Amino acid sequence: MFMIMMGTVVIAGIVGYLSEKTGFTHNGYLQSIIICIGGAFLFYFVRIMFGISFGPPGLDAVLSSIGALIIVPTHWRK
Repeated sequence: MFMIMMGTVVIAGIVGYLSEKTGFTHNGYLQSIIICIGGAFLFYFVRIMFGISFGPPGLDAVLSSIGALIIVPTHWRK
């Protein structure tokens, strides 16, 4: 379980970086990475507690990171 958690953090960080690099968000690199990691952690713990999952842990990390970027409103967005 510890390796899955570490992989979730790494994947979420990569998704946050790529979302800024491609122009999907305009939050700033650090802010997007923090939002993605927060969303991925939240879904990781929901997966452990309730067994809700979209598939493998990597897919869960990507989808929850993108979902967090879409849901979290920030004043930096244009």
